[in-house]
Amino acid sequence: MESARSKDKPIVLVALGGHAFMQRGEKGTISEQEANAARICRQLQTLIDRDYQLVITHGNGPQVGNLLLLNEMSDGSVPAMPLDVLVAETEGSLGYFLQQAMLNELRRRQLRRYVVTVITQVLVDPEDEAFKHPTKPVGPFLAREEAERRRDELKWTIVDDAGRGWRRVVPSPKPLKIVQRHMIRESAQAGNIVIACGGGGIPIIKKPDDSYEGVEAVIDKDLSSSILANQIGADLFVILTEVPQVFTRFRQPDQEALSAITSEGLMELYRAGEFPAGSMGPKVLAVCQFLERGGKRAIITNPETLEDALRGRGGTHVIGAC
Repeated sequence: MESARSKDKPIVLVALGGHAFMQRGEKGTISEQEANAARICRQLQTLIDRDYQLVITHGNGPQVGNLLLLNEMSDGSVPAMPLDVLVAETEGSLGYFLQQAMLNELRRRQLRRYVVTVITQVLVDPEDEAFKHPTKPVGPFLAREEAERRRDELKWTIVDDAGRGWRRVVPSPKPLKIVQRHMIRESAQAGNIVIACGGGGIPIIKKPDDSYEGVEAVIDKDLSSSILANQIGADLFVILTEVPQVFTRFRQPDQEALSAITSEGLMELYRAGEFPAGSMGPKVLAVCQFLERGGKRAIITNPETLEDALRGRGGTHVIGAC
């Protein structure tokens, strides 16, 4: 009976940014990541209070970047792991942080809900041009001199990430389909809190014999989250980032916050180059694609503003074109 009632409740998919585990200036210790996971899980309780079925996705850029660095610094005594395996490792470890923090918060509130982490595979096209042109930032922000040293010594491709520092970039193919979408939807409908698509999910291709194979890449978690939100029938898609709203002319003297806008209007600004590829660009594209594929409503905000945004008093609200 409980499962039947749960199926009638709306699903919200919340995509967490890198701030969920690692604040600017932190080293990324286990205690820091656990504390940040606990903080974000407390903030997400407002969605549970509103009777949403909750699906959580998250990034893994700093964590998978650190694992890549460990690979490259190894003396060869331990086999190096390919990028798809490192994504899977961070799906498990970061999922564990969130899962335990959420369970602890639910216990404090005496709520009987279960939490599950799904190691998620995402189908990509092996002919995607992204494999020839790496663009996805991973790892910590670096000073230019240090980034250039690692570029020369470790054969990295590096970019200036939206003026915030220099980072390594790796291939980022477009996600096509979430393999575990039915499992994620059914688990959420049964009343469980689901953590999925960590780091955008594990990129895989389909071979001529119909078998799957992992590939060396990182998928943008906002774009994977957008597809997953559609495929599980989410009523609301929320992207939590570092700023309370989407801004045009960001960090300029005349910057302007967007409170409510149609997906069509937001895409016009996106095409005009308002949103950098390394920061707000993928988030804007993700919510617009979600709405273009039939989604109902999306919000971009930060965790601190989430409760006000749900009341219509904060965040950037995006709806399909009228």
